[in-house]
Amino acid sequence: MNKILLVIQREYLARVKKKSFLIATLLTPLIFPAIMGIFVWIAMEEKGSQSLRIIEVIDETDLFFMESSEQYAFTSSVKDLESAKKMVLDGERYGFLYIPKIDLKSPKGIQFYGLENPSISLMGYLESALKRKIEDQKLYEQGIDPKILKEVRTTVSVQSITLGEAGEEKINDATVNYALGFVTGILIYIFIFVYGNQIMQGVIEEKSTRIVEILVSSLKPFQLMMGKIVGIGAVGLTQFLIWVVLIGALSSLVIGVLGMQMPQQQAMEMANPELSQMTPDSGELANMLQVIGGINFVTLVGSFIVYFIGGYLLYGALFAAIGSAVDSPSDAQQFMLPVTIPLIVAYMGLFVFVLQDPTSTVSFWLSVVPLTSPIAMMGRISYGVPFWELALSIALLIGGFLFTTWLAGKIYRIGILMHGTKPSYKVLWKWIKSSQ
Repeated sequence: MNKILLVIQREYLARVKKKSFLIATLLTPLIFPAIMGIFVWIAMEEKGSQSLRIIEVIDETDLFFMESSEQYAFTSSVKDLESAKKMVLDGERYGFLYIPKIDLKSPKGIQFYGLENPSISLMGYLESALKRKIEDQKLYEQGIDPKILKEVRTTVSVQSITLGEAGEEKINDATVNYALGFVTGILIYIFIFVYGNQIMQGVIEEKSTRIVEILVSSLKPFQLMMGKIVGIGAVGLTQFLIWVVLIGALSSLVIGVLGMQMPQQQAMEMANPELSQMTPDSGELANMLQVIGGINFVTLVGSFIVYFIGGYLLYGALFAAIGSAVDSPSDAQQFMLPVTIPLIVAYMGLFVFVLQDPTSTVSFWLSVVPLTSPIAMMGRISYGVPFWELALSIALLIGGFLFTTWLAGKIYRIGILMHGTKPSYKVLWKWIKSSQ
């Protein structure tokens, strides 16, 4: 045990003392907000400097009147296609919209002409505007005034309340739960990939430089593998905890400096001064506070740490085994597929199944199978998971970690001292079956 602790200490200190670790740890919490801020600033500058785009409209039905916006202006100065095309080619118009005589029940044949490929925002704007026009025209033909229909339409907000076994009531919000599941699941996915690859690269480097031959003379290969896995995992956990502290401190500082307002809210008020005169709905604010207060952050944080560590240890052993079996990173690619497929399945399942319906059968199985549970279960935690499902998932994750460690240890014991050969899956299977 003391030898494993020495390896852990060596791996941990060797990486924490690197300048790259300090730079990445301190700058990462600043990089992402800075990038988002730059993008927002560029978007606002581009929007402010963008000239008005004039679009000619040729409407053979005489039914449509396109309203202009801040970005697009619509005119109807010509009646034939050739004249409109000439205006576009001469630079007098950004493009022109051609509306032939169409059947309102099945509107087809509408076309947009321009010198360049139109943006998705422009096409979306045109399609939504024409959709509203066609719907209004259909209402007129049925003798219904569209204005009356607009007045009748009402926005409804349904509040979600969860009943507890003891009769207690808890207000929740699917958007908040989705965001928490998304962030925690993606963090674990990234962590496993980044630090799992570090384990593999470290093993390959030590093997290629023959340092490992000196190390195994004083400790067992299994001790070296476990020390490397835990040591690098401790580096990742340290980095993550520093990020949490820094992001929390920076967020509190920004909110305090901006007068309890988020940057997005201030940007909206700068763009639209009328918003600053509007007072927030105290009822909605109270509901939001109730939603946040109803989240069991102790269970959320505790589960995150368990799956954070458990998922890393499970996959870290496999990455270590791959590194011990090959002599270079290029040789490792053939063995990466079986390891990465479960991670990709968990990642895609998080969006397709878990976050959409956390109580579905597929979501349940994704959250209990050890290879996918670290990512999938974090997508379910914020929605509320029965204790027995959480306990089953953690127990299976521990069992999965013990199994992959045993499996990786048998490969590592032989592969770490093998040089100049390119093992196949058949060779790896022989190593696993070996009892030596």
